[in-house]
Amino acid sequence: MGGPHVPDKVREMLSRYRYMREHEPVSQDQATGRWQVFRYVDAMAVATDASRFSNDLSEFIPDHEDLRTFSKGNFQNMDAPRHRELRGLVSQGFTPKFVAGMAPRIETVAGELLDAARDRDRIDLVTDFAQVLPIVVIAEVMGLPVADRALFRSWADALLVDNGIDAIFSEEGVAAMAPSIREMNAYLLAHVRAYRTSRREGLISDLVAAETDGKRLDDQEIVGFLALLLIAGHLTTSTLLGNAVLCLDEHPDITRQVRADPGLLPNMIEEVLRYRSPLFWLDRRARRTVQLGGCEIPAGSQVSVALVSVSRDEDAFEDPDTFDPRRAQIRHLAFGMGVHFCLGAPLARLEVRIALQALFDRYRDFSVPSDQPIVYHDPHGFQGAKRLPLDLVAA
Repeated sequence: MGGPHVPDKVREMLSRYRYMREHEPVSQDQATGRWQVFRYVDAMAVATDASRFSNDLSEFIPDHEDLRTFSKGNFQNMDAPRHRELRGLVSQGFTPKFVAGMAPRIETVAGELLDAARDRDRIDLVTDFAQVLPIVVIAEVMGLPVADRALFRSWADALLVDNGIDAIFSEEGVAAMAPSIREMNAYLLAHVRAYRTSRREGLISDLVAAETDGKRLDDQEIVGFLALLLIAGHLTTSTLLGNAVLCLDEHPDITRQVRADPGLLPNMIEEVLRYRSPLFWLDRRARRTVQLGGCEIPAGSQVSVALVSVSRDEDAFEDPDTFDPRRAQIRHLAFGMGVHFCLGAPLARLEVRIALQALFDRYRDFSVPSDQPIVYHDPHGFQGAKRLPLDLVAA
């Protein structure tokens, strides 16, 4: 199940998920106590029905001073009306027009990164390109020093990779992440305060100035959004770009089609998000006792949607194990759905589209070699590569 670049662990999970969709579409994991959702129709209910499922997972997260302070502006983990209020304020700075206006700079940065590798016939796509591009772009947009990008990456690794994506749900995990959270909070807070006393332009200035009904974002709320964009945003984008290259390498006929018709790129990216969702899980909390998939889920339970399963649901997608960039109406859940749809999704899509076009323009061929292994993320957190060797043939 899947192509040659699917790790054995993921292949086993896909096989198990097919069984669960058919026989136990909603079931409780005995090890963690979470209720797991494997079918698309049930997943849509969890993702969109805010009256039954809450985004507030705080009762599952150990109380910790650093985390408590840092979470103040993370509206993704909030419910209405606070979610609506904070998201509305942040959206005044992070508008569609603002994101679209970033395209020229993304193109320039992508070109500069590939220029740096012009004398090489092999690169690591992740460390040389996919990982660096979104960090540089968002750092420049925020007005943060690009020279600190290694620091930003270390925070992302500590919070989402090194300790496992579920680390936030255990006291040991939160304790391990706390030093990085403290360091990041102090760093971003200093920059936000500097922007309040300067006339510099940029995203932080726009967030400082945002106002609705006399309400403004305070410093810590701005820090929470910046961290969400800087850490989660760049890791998701780099993983998505790597996954797109893996899909293209598995399907040379599709690569030829996309080269011949760049108009296919946007839909192809949506198909990558469905076929190789960067994230494995989407979590919610049952507000009350609910019926789902023939099961009764008690109030207060943690409910986890298996994104990698719902995107392969035969009842939602025709021939779901086939990668098809011409597929119509790809309503995946990789960026969520409904009021909690990822605010950074348009930026991620733009960066990946520009990056792929840059690869097509610079190289008449690129391929994953067989003599150097791909290093994958832990599939229980992210689906994608941490190291991805890529052979290049200049145009």
